[in-house]
Amino acid sequence: MSLDLVKLATEYVEQNIANFHQAKLDKLKTIRLSDAIKRKNPYLFRANNLLTAEEFVRAIVQATVIASEETILGNWLEGLAIYINSAVYGGRKSGIKGIDLEFEIDGVRQLVNIKSGPNWGNSSQITKMKTEFADAIKTLRTSGGVETVRAVNGCCYGKDNNFVKTGYEKLCGQRFWQYISGNADLYVDLIVPIGYESAKHNESFQQELPKTINRFTKQFLDEYCFEDGSVDWAKIIRFNSEASAPKPKKAKRRKKS
Repeated sequence: MSLDLVKLATEYVEQNIANFHQAKLDKLKTIRLSDAIKRKNPYLFRANNLLTAEEFVRAIVQATVIASEETILGNWLEGLAIYINSAVYGGRKSGIKGIDLEFEIDGVRQLVNIKSGPNWGNSSQITKMKTEFADAIKTLRTSGGVETVRAVNGCCYGKDNNFVKTGYEKLCGQRFWQYISGNADLYVDLIVPIGYESAKHNESFQQELPKTINRFTKQFLDEYCFEDGSVDWAKIIRFNSEASAPKPKKAKRRKKS
């Protein structure tokens, strides 16, 4: 009897989607306006001609939340992929550095580094992943007696049709979900349970978001607006980008003679 992967995915989503929404809510509650202004590009907000405190605050909160959501959802989807793969191929969370999922197909050891989307890293991060793949393969062949190993960078969404890379393969979107499950349609089937369950768990976030925006709007008016209500863009730029004076060096303590 073949596995019902949609049912399997639905069960995982029902049991774990609340963790994603709670992590998103926790992130919203920990945002500080000063930190958000420091980390985002103030020239971008100025170029978008944001004229009110509420517009600025809403834009910077949304940018901060979206950036964190990508990481949170990526970790959540990694768990879903491992869960499905364990049922289909007996896969497991790997204990090897840099490897997220480990399983076998037809006697070939599969080593998978899972990312959210295809554009996840710069050249140095990709080089690090390739080095970790090479080290893992060397370890398995020398101490584990594993002859044939396949290294895969799996991306939960997106495309990369040039999927054969130097030292590994990059499987994105449909290719990735089919690879870890054997089902070519799973990447589409996942949308239904994720969407249905998310609608039930997103209420707390939607209640907290306007509170955060209202609180930050008041703070922004107090700290970054002139008395006439216009935005003090120069102050924002200085807070974000002004060079700090170097810290004075501590005088060396003389040894007692």
